[in-house]
Amino acid sequence: MTERDGFGSGFLVGTVVGSIIGGVVGAIVASRQNQNTSPETHSLSEDEEGMETARRSLEDKISQLNLAIDDVRQQLGETGQNPTQD
Repeated sequence: MTERDGFGSGFLVGTVVGSIIGGVVGAIVASRQNQNTSPETHSLSEDEEGMETARRSLEDKISQLNLAIDDVRQQLGETGQNPTQD
């Protein structure tokens, strides 16, 4: 019976000690992951800003191209309407 009592108390002590060690290791790992995540989050926001700048630049270029296309259409339309004036 003493072996069973020893086993029960040993099991209880092992469970408590294991929980404490597991909690400490988990806290250390979690803090390291948070430290590693912070630069990625900052880098991600910089990437988003860069993409927004590129998007605006592309929109400006598309607008310029559309204006140029409209000008050419007007010139071609004027030329096509008056072929006998030469």
